[in-house]
Amino acid sequence: MRRPWQRHIGDSEEDSSKMPTLLIANPSSDVYGSDLQMVQSVIAMRRQGWRVIVAVPEGGDLITELEECGAEVRFLRFPVLRRSCFSARGILDLGAGVACAVPRIIGEVRAIQPDVVYVNTETIPWWLPAARALGVPTICHVHEAEAEDSRVVRTGLNLPLLAATAIISISEPATEAITLPGPRSRAHLIYNGVPQPQTSVARPPEERAFRLAVIGRLSPRKAPHVALEAIALARRRGRNVALDVCGTPFTGYEWYEQQLRERAEEDDLKGFVRFLGYVSPIWSTLAAVNAVLAPSLREPFGNAVVEAQLARRPVIAAAAMGHLETVHHEETGLLVAPNDAEAMAGAIERIMDDDGLRDRIAAQAEQRAIECFSLNRYHSQVADLVTSVAERRMS
Repeated sequence: MRRPWQRHIGDSEEDSSKMPTLLIANPSSDVYGSDLQMVQSVIAMRRQGWRVIVAVPEGGDLITELEECGAEVRFLRFPVLRRSCFSARGILDLGAGVACAVPRIIGEVRAIQPDVVYVNTETIPWWLPAARALGVPTICHVHEAEAEDSRVVRTGLNLPLLAATAIISISEPATEAITLPGPRSRAHLIYNGVPQPQTSVARPPEERAFRLAVIGRLSPRKAPHVALEAIALARRRGRNVALDVCGTPFTGYEWYEQQLRERAEEDDLKGFVRFLGYVSPIWSTLAAVNAVLAPSLREPFGNAVVEAQLARRPVIAAAAMGHLETVHHEETGLLVAPNDAEAMAGAIERIMDDDGLRDRIAAQAEQRAIECFSLNRYHSQVADLVTSVAERRMS
């Protein structure tokens, strides 16, 4: 017998009231990695005939994407855990925000009566115990991997995961960062699904400069400043290289973007760094570059790396965390010491000088990205997990 969550979108309209419901809580309406991965989770469950409702604290570009793939959007005020919360004043403000938000969350869950609550990232952990208090099974999608924080801090961050029925971990570092044995035993490794370009990405136009790109949030942890210094070093050694910086800062990190722009205006870089802001789709930008730099120091996965691989652009990445799973040194990219502009500059020069290496890495990386990080694989794994969690409640 077909269960309710096995209905498909094409089923008759009168059956819509019987659709199983997935309630997703997302910390923002941005359109960066974890947000876009959540959109793919929506697509996975809509294809299985589920009703999907997404709760967000404010409007933004993500709303259009959600509505286009069939999700309903609810606006609900709730706090989001940021590093700025880890101060005396921040903790007080956060506590007050949580105290106000939890009754609203409980009220929303009661009104919707979802079969499963899916909490996207550890930055909104209050959803987990609130839903479980009402007997609703929960999934937390862990995109973080805060291995460098003290064990006490990490344990504190992981405590709400005790209320998770199941956990999706995006990489081995993300799983390892779960310090509590109970939640870790409920973690399911599901690599991100990254869309492929609809057509092959053309080779970059012939021009004087060998152009590179760094793609992602503008923050010290993402370390685009290392990319700028690598370009500066290469130029000092006579290499004609240029850099495209693609991304925007988190609110409160505008000072960091200003520092990057000021550095780019210094004599050794002036005229060879472009700030393109947020770019989507990324394929036209990748078509204009020869290679991609991924200097992030604490990247749990790194969708931008896989996008570059799918575009057959060689990647030079910091040998840290999720990069160790998306990049195999000298096979699907080049790995360099984290926070080491000199090492990155040397890798850039190596890629420039060795056409055979560049082409071989690009071809092998594309093949592995297609095999390991496809959307079909992601959709299937997420749908299977959500369905199994719902079945536990029904049994």
